[in-house]
Amino acid sequence: MGSQRAHVVLPQDLIEEIDSVVGPRGRSAFLVETARAKLRRRKLLSFLGDDQPAWNDKDHPELAAGADVCVRRVRSEMDKRAQGIRQTPSSKRTKLFLEPFAGC
Repeated sequence: MGSQRAHVVLPQDLIEEIDSVVGPRGRSAFLVETARAKLRRRKLLSFLGDDQPAWNDKDHPELAAGADVCVRRVRSEMDKRAQGIRQTPSSKRTKLFLEPFAGC
């Protein structure tokens, strides 16, 4: 990700307070982190204030029979995988264990 210089005017007392926390060399990183956090918060508040539902059944056909059915299926697959994982070299175990979660 590229960077670009931006001229930003801040009150002197704010600069001093930021510097007291992160030092003058950490100022840019602090302002980037703070700006990203503020943007995430604004996006979240916008999302939460939206009248549109966050969940859309057509986007999750695997749950059409109900979440409980999906959970049972995943657990069953995990049990079957666990049997095979016990007989698999350790380098492949993590990948095999996490694969069932891809469908839910």
